[in-house]
Amino acid sequence: MSSKRNFVHPYIPNSVPEIKAKMLEEIGVNDIETLYEDIPEQLRFKGEMNLPKPLRSEYELKRHVEQILSRNKTCQENISFLGGGCWQHYVPAICDEINQRSEFLTAYAGEPYEDHGRFHSLFEYESMMGELLDMDVVNVPTYDWGQAASTSIRMAERITKRSEILISKLISPDRLAIIKNYCQPVMEIKLIDYNPKTGLVDLNDLEVKLSPKSAGFYFENPSYFGTIEDHGEKISDIVHEQGALSLVGVDPISLGVLIPPSNYGADIVCGDIQPLGIHMQYGGGLAGFIATRDEKKFVMEYPSRLFGITHTSVEGEWGFGDVTYERTSFDKREQGKEFVGTMAALWGITAGVFLALMGPQGIQELGKLIVQKSQYAMKQISEIRGIDVLLFQSSHFKEFIVDFNGFGKTVNEVNQFLLEKGIFGGKDLSKEFPELGESALYCVTEVHTKEDIDRLVQALTEFNHK
Repeated sequence: MSSKRNFVHPYIPNSVPEIKAKMLEEIGVNDIETLYEDIPEQLRFKGEMNLPKPLRSEYELKRHVEQILSRNKTCQENISFLGGGCWQHYVPAICDEINQRSEFLTAYAGEPYEDHGRFHSLFEYESMMGELLDMDVVNVPTYDWGQAASTSIRMAERITKRSEILISKLISPDRLAIIKNYCQPVMEIKLIDYNPKTGLVDLNDLEVKLSPKSAGFYFENPSYFGTIEDHGEKISDIVHEQGALSLVGVDPISLGVLIPPSNYGADIVCGDIQPLGIHMQYGGGLAGFIATRDEKKFVMEYPSRLFGITHTSVEGEWGFGDVTYERTSFDKREQGKEFVGTMAALWGITAGVFLALMGPQGIQELGKLIVQKSQYAMKQISEIRGIDVLLFQSSHFKEFIVDFNGFGKTVNEVNQFLLEKGIFGGKDLSKEFPELGESALYCVTEVHTKEDIDRLVQALTEFNHK
């Protein structure tokens, strides 16, 4: 008799051997392998998978997960200068308090009859975002900036009925990969170079590549490098002359100190609300937004939900609900222009809480603080021998590039040393932008103190003298 015991899972009743045998008898087969006969033999794995032994209790599972999590190195015990799409900003306690309320946290797909303020909260979020962006219409948040940018491009394609899109090279390579995956082969993608001296869009290259086939030009301001485009209006004019649309990606927290893209001719604006009261959460906590003017040609191309306000049958009361619901895949299903499934509505509510808390003056003060702290960091780092801060002869917001080519060390080596000092160094750009050599993208926000920046400078100086 075999001493091997059959494992009966405490949470899966059908794992009991007698029940398994009864189920097989019921469907008329002798063993489970009979069910897989249609799968070619060469594709069937016959050995034992290298999996850990099953955990037999909740306590064992909890302890196992805690041991895994204990290996994480977080921004609680380390100083982080990482950015590039997910940034460390301060999250007011009220943001977590509100988004943990049951009527928001568990309202995955509620409708008016079971809604307890979710539609109203998202309407207020859209209204405040509209004010920040100086745009009329803002959607309920979708997955992330990558999808928001991709959808903005597809909207431009449908509006102009053109199948070519121009994109600045100064965007996140990850975001560009999402756009390619989302838009090809429906659209042809052409990349526009950047000026190596200014770190801004190369206008000559834009004019050469723009054509009557172009649906639009997508660029980001601030760019992936943190540079601020100071000729946005000229870009939009060039694009509009060809009958194309100007599409701009923006970090919303920069709009306390920068004019919104709508002021320099943007037709569609998109970005991510992660900086607005949302934790990084191991790379998560992302939610994309799209904004346009209140014109039918734009509104009817949104695939995501839009919440509006209207009178009700009760005098003095207001109602909140979907605007032009028929344009979404919720209504059209497989005939929808784009499919929209699970979205990031909870983060929209969270961002709404943050915007309401900060107000226009708070957002402006926050933007100024970020600029001041990042300028201090750039100045201090640039004074270290062998290190250069690539200013690109332009202004920066929050992020900037540190050039280690004169350091004689790779970015990876620098970051390993910094990690030993409890510091997360900048994002390695050597593979993403090989023309920059051993360079890294550094990020400074309001959470970084003077002591934090001085500690980074001291560590880099120490490494330089090794």
